[in-house]
Parts: sequence; structure tokens; C-alpha cells
Amino acid sequence: MRKVIEDRDCNCKTRVSCGILTLEMNAVTNKKVFVALSGGVDSSVAALISRDQGYDVTGVFMRCYNLDGCAEKDAADARRVASHLGIPFYSWDFKKEYKKRVVEYMVEGYRRGETPNPDVMCNKEIKFGLFLEKALALGADYVATGHYTRRLPASHHRVSLRSSDGAHRYALGEKSASRSRAFSPPRVAEKQEAAAWSLFEAKDKNKDQSYFLWTLKPEQISRCLFPIGDYQKAEVREMARYAGLPTAEKKDSQGICFLGKVTLADFLKNYIPARRGAVLSTAGKKMGEHDGAEFYTIGERHVGVAVSKPVYVAEKDVKTNTLVMAEAGDAALYRKEVQLTDLNFTSPQHSNILKNVGISVLARVRYRQPLVPAKLVISNSQLENRPITNYRLLFSEPVKFVASGQSAVFYSAEERDLPAGRQVLGGGVIV
Repeated sequence: MRKVIEDRDCNCKTRVSCGILTLEMNAVTNKKVFVALSGGVDSSVAALISRDQGYDVTGVFMRCYNLDGCAEKDAADARRVASHLGIPFYSWDFKKEYKKRVVEYMVEGYRRGETPNPDVMCNKEIKFGLFLEKALALGADYVATGHYTRRLPASHHRVSLRSSDGAHRYALGEKSASRSRAFSPPRVAEKQEAAAWSLFEAKDKNKDQSYFLWTLKPEQISRCLFPIGDYQKAEVREMARYAGLPTAEKKDSQGICFLGKVTLADFLKNYIPARRGAVLSTAGKKMGEHDGAEFYTIGERHVGVAVSKPVYVAEKDVKTNTLVMAEAGDAALYRKEVQLTDLNFTSPQHSNILKNVGISVLARVRYRQPLVPAKLVISNSQLENRPITNYRLLFSEPVKFVASGQSAVFYSAEERDLPAGRQVLGGGVIV
């Protein structure tokens, strides 16, 4: 490791990147890490931390489907970061796969009247699908990304799941020797089994991206590193500036990454024809017209209707090409429960505890939505003599703006003051 000079005037809370504050570290040399360099500051600092932890780091830029050509600048920035850090750099072309697995998935979802989440699908199919698979095939021990989330050994925290009647059904790991002891992010237990790793919220709750990572399976989590998950965004910027990274002042990307400055509606109109349809009130009264129900999502404010108060999309029907609008406090904007499909648990034990018993969780159905207490229940039925498993999420209070196709993600409901925050239990797609 590099020699460290202690300087107590620095506010940055790690020596890993700033070379400032001494923290005990495990030797991790000879372990190969492929870092997904996006050309942004977060992935740049992820590479910086990985390098300074002693990993053998390789930077990789993923070329995916992109409309406005900004990927070329991002690729150039990623290459500059790799050069600055003195690490090998490669560019892998996933444009064809991204268009097929992410873009077409999104378009077909909107065509069906859903609101799909391309970020979730990108993580599932590209970053922790193709990228992870190729990296491991080339000899990587891990991949690292600039996501704000944390992967921690289960032994550091005890997460108890309770059934709806309050009985304990499952406990993961052991209690930390000291709950108040600060978790040291550079510590990595190299020989943990896949089931012993858990996904947690990031330290920076405003930047936490665990919502988009619910599709990760235990064997994937065991091969992933999230170096910046233990830091606030301001600390990440500070590390980048201290290290002189070319991306230190680069603005964060916003919206759907591949669209650039193209609006979602304009993009969708390349695939879905615009067609005039009725805008109705919850009472069935016509309020105006729209240019296609597929281009709107639940909770979206419709500005094309002349009303004295703001109204929002409460329902949409692509078969009749109709939108139903409601005012902010209208019950039509709320749902008490949702049915889920494509359910995934980040640990195999989590699915085992469900059986026919509901468990208490905290859930969110939109990014950055406050967590809501809920009960996850399972039931079995028959369809054409085939067994069907149904999952439902029952909210303790009605939840606003719930859109089919979006992700419902659930977290541990245990009220514990753990340094790691809440554990991500899994998620599913809202029907």
C-alpha cells in the first residue's frame, strides 16, 4: 500500500483514496477486479478506491445503445481516468444486447400500458449479466461499479425477519461485537460464501441505489464490490478532487441514460403510433384529449387539461386509449396492495421463510419513495392444472402513484440502529 501521511484537517473519512486517514486494511493483492467505468465521477472513485486497496484493477467502458452520441465523450473520460490511475482500459461493445434486452423490453412494456424500469433491466442484463460474466471468464475475481449500495458479510449484522404474527422465522448472521463500532469499508473477507453476503442501503440515503439492484442473486452479490457505498456523495467528490481525477467536477447524468436530450415520449413515438384519445375525470366526464395513453404513466401530471387544480393520471387503458385523471388527494391515486411477478430474493433463505406465512417488510414502489411498512404474502393457485405461485404486497397505509411494470423493492423491517442501514431482501415487478 502507498505510504500515508496523516492530516487531521481533511474532512474526507478514508485514507483509501485521499491518503489521509489511516485505516487498518486487509491485503488483497493478486485479486483481480474489473471496474465498470462509465465516465462519471462515481465509477472513477470506485476504481480509485479499488486500486488503493491493493486490487489488480482493470477499467472497462461498456458501449451500449445511445441516441445523442454522448457515449463517445463518456468513453473518452473513462479512458482518461484509467490513464490517470495507471490501470489497463478496455471498451466492450454491448450495443446489440442492450437494444434487445433493455430498449425493446422498455418499448414493449409501454406498448402494454406498463411503466417499465430500464435501469433495473440494465443492471440485471448488462452490468451484472453480460459484464460480470465476461469479466469472470477473463479471470476477474470481482467486478466493481459506482453504485451507491453496500455489500456486507452477513456475520457483521443480524437481520431478523418476523412473520405477520410477530414470530421469528429467520435470522441471518451474528450480532456485531459492538453495534456502535464504525464499519470499516476497506475490510473485505475474501473467503465468504455466496449466501454469506448481503446487500444493504448506501450510507448516503439521498443517493442510495439499492432500489435498482433487487434482481441480484446471491452468487452475483458475492462477486460484486461497491466501493463508494460507504461514503456520502460530497466525500466521493472530495476524494476525486484530491486524487486529481479528470471527472472530479463532471455533472451527474439524469434521466434514462440512453435517451440523452430526447424525451421519452418522442422516443416511444418511433415505435408506437400517436393516436388521439379521451381524458376523463374519475366521474367519467371528458376533460380533454391526449396523444396516446402509452406515453403517460401513473402519477404523471397532465398539463393539457384546463382545470383549476393540478390533476394526475390515476388510470390508463391502452386498449380504449383512455386516461383517467384525479386531483392530488383523490383515492383513485392510491393503492392498498399490489400483486408481484418475477420475484427475486437476494438470499435463498429469504424465499424459504415465506411458504404460506406473510412476513413484515418495509417497501417502496418508486425510487426515493419513503419506505412504507408492508406485509409480503404468498399463495398458491391453479391455472390450467398448473401450480401458480402468487405474491402480494399489502401496505399498512395506501400508497400513492403505483404503476404497473415498476419495481416494488422490500427491505428488512427490523428497527435496529445498525451502521449498515437496512438490508435489501428482494423485489418484484408490479402487475
